[in-house]
Amino acid sequence: MLQNTYRIRNICAVVNAIHSCRSKFIGKKHYKVAVNFLQTRTKKDDSSLSSLFVPIQIKPNSDDIDVGYELTGSLNKSDLLKVLSKFYQRKEIKQLLTDNGLDNYLQHQAYVSFRRYCLEAQSLPADIHVVFSDILQGSGNVTDMYPYFLRHAKMMFPHLDCMDDLKKISDLRSPANWYPQARAINRRIIFHAGPTNSGKTYHALERFITAKSGVYCGPLKLLANEVFNKTNSRGTPCDLVTGEERNFADPSGNASFHVSCTVEMTSVTNSYEVAVIDEIQMIKDPQRGWAWTRALLGTTAEEIHLCGEPGAVDLIRQICLTTGEDLEVRNYKRLTALKVEDTAVGSLENVLPGDCIVCFSKNDIYSVSRGIEATGKEVAVIYGGLPPGTKLAQAAKFNDPDNSCKILVATDAIGMGLNLSIRRVIFYSLIKPALNEKGEREMDTISVSSALQIAGRAGRYGTQWEKGSVTTFKAEDLSTLKTLLSSKPPPLTQAGLHPTAEQIELYAYHLPNSSLSNLMDIFVNLSTVDDSLYFMCQTEDFKFLADMIQHVPLPLRGRYLFCCAPINKKMPFVCTMFLKFARQYSKNELITFDWLCRNIGWPLQPPRTIIDLVHLEAVFDVLDLYLWLSYRFMDLFNEAHLVRDMQRELDQIIQQGIVQLTRLLKNSETVISSGTAIADDEEFAMHRQKQSYLRGPKASLGKGRLTERLLAQGILTPNMLQELKKEWNKNNGISPDNKNNDSEENNWKKMYRKRKTK
Repeated sequence: MLQNTYRIRNICAVVNAIHSCRSKFIGKKHYKVAVNFLQTRTKKDDSSLSSLFVPIQIKPNSDDIDVGYELTGSLNKSDLLKVLSKFYQRKEIKQLLTDNGLDNYLQHQAYVSFRRYCLEAQSLPADIHVVFSDILQGSGNVTDMYPYFLRHAKMMFPHLDCMDDLKKISDLRSPANWYPQARAINRRIIFHAGPTNSGKTYHALERFITAKSGVYCGPLKLLANEVFNKTNSRGTPCDLVTGEERNFADPSGNASFHVSCTVEMTSVTNSYEVAVIDEIQMIKDPQRGWAWTRALLGTTAEEIHLCGEPGAVDLIRQICLTTGEDLEVRNYKRLTALKVEDTAVGSLENVLPGDCIVCFSKNDIYSVSRGIEATGKEVAVIYGGLPPGTKLAQAAKFNDPDNSCKILVATDAIGMGLNLSIRRVIFYSLIKPALNEKGEREMDTISVSSALQIAGRAGRYGTQWEKGSVTTFKAEDLSTLKTLLSSKPPPLTQAGLHPTAEQIELYAYHLPNSSLSNLMDIFVNLSTVDDSLYFMCQTEDFKFLADMIQHVPLPLRGRYLFCCAPINKKMPFVCTMFLKFARQYSKNELITFDWLCRNIGWPLQPPRTIIDLVHLEAVFDVLDLYLWLSYRFMDLFNEAHLVRDMQRELDQIIQQGIVQLTRLLKNSETVISSGTAIADDEEFAMHRQKQSYLRGPKASLGKGRLTERLLAQGILTPNMLQELKKEWNKNNGISPDNKNNDSEENNWKKMYRKRKTK
């Protein structure tokens, strides 16, 4: 009885709702009323944008009670298909849908879904069922189904109800207003403009060091570390902050008034007397430019000192107009002479002490290094993939007047971040891979800016080579180089921007079913920027990582942070470990030292081929990634101190490989490899190295005799040691007095393993 009463009430409510709805939409006479009633959003006919919105699959709710059937009976599905087709062909329907934000692409997607929904559902909602029944019986008009179709379309595409909000969120036309704390003070902006080796950064840093408080924002970890060391050596306590490291001048961990950091780590909440933003021309960089824009607009400091190329002055001046600040420009000239030679080098035999050959590919680095060493000359090698310690060691080796190494082979990584005593820069080639506007890599001649930056490294004030020169390796490149060096870099026209985590979170609130990569695509396409000053930075690397971990269950903010990790997507091993890190984090499981050792194949052997060396560089990047994540997810990546010790040892191993680069190349030709897997009998070594880390900072891997380490760790006792010695000597016929045994440590190691397996 109660069930029947409940059913009757539901039927009455549905009938009243249907009559109320139909009264607004029956017949052509009331179409204008319908337009006014339903039109709520502005139209946007852009199929390329619409294709970014992933439709949500609409499934009918299963209900034991088919109210529509009880009211009007069953529907003939073939007749219903004809009615649906007739509805979709009506021009006025298409126009009304367009007025409500559905372009042709969205209309077609919605129609296909609505048709499938109506024809395949076992039971339709009562209101739709009754309307269809009336139309099929001739008492209704096909236009009566419009509100139900629109409702279905909005369920498929939630953005139709929030497009205005999405556009407001992605309105980036006034980025200066994002930093009210910086806008609240009257900042003094000083631009130190000049070429390489002109002293511009020196003068800015002098003001930084003598200020009461300050922040240095550099493009590279090496530069930040150099300023950190220099400032502390001058007696001004300074902290170091990079994506992977926090180093405090105060041993107790109290923050200093001065900070040297990479530009991405610049704080826009702390206040300083002086801020130095180095290499400001990188504000145009298609990947990282947003970091310089953020530092320029958001740093809260009384004085902002910018260092960079003169070509950036006009853009910075225009940006300062939007903040209401004046720009003071100080121009500098090169301190030492730079001569462009009239002849090319032509042969590696003509390379002289103090020369630096600049290559733009690893293959060229390898072949040139091998060719020079074949002439009997020693070579130092520097390229971007090397650990910082290895770069510094190679630079020190080349700079040392007493060292036999007098020639440097490097990539454009020498353009900034290293102090090098170079007599002559030799461009091995002038062609370099570059990103076009679409984010695609293509080969092109290096820019005027790059040519000047690299060539300017020749001849350094205060070194043995104060007068520098520059030339090419190939004769056909010399005229091109002269043209590049005689030109001025084109003025910068735009600064980079990038969506913040908060903006993407707001997008996710409105579009909860969209993936992070999809949200980024929609944001970039809907964003509005002031094209006269800004551009949207490339997000391809971000989306690549987002797609890689899309299947991993992560909260949005955590997912966003993971995708901001600085990863070279061309290195498969690093990408694999990135995915493993994300999976481990999603399961709320600690990423421990032991787990990391198992997954990277620790301990690692010195490289025997170039492939081994490249793999070790990838492992170093994985450790860098761990450290980067450890400062953002401290609860699960909580063994950073051990990983940093691993990095130091791995840096030493890579340095050994770089010193023996020619031998690695020869071994590569004969396919000799050390491999990367850990054999079972090396478990002892892994355990030994972990224990060495756990002993504290005084413990150093790879140093000291094995017996001493085993005794210190409590694995062996003095009595056990004496027994092992006696047993070994007895088995091998060695006199107890014979202490001169070169393989003593290896023998005891084997004996320990044998006893352990028993």
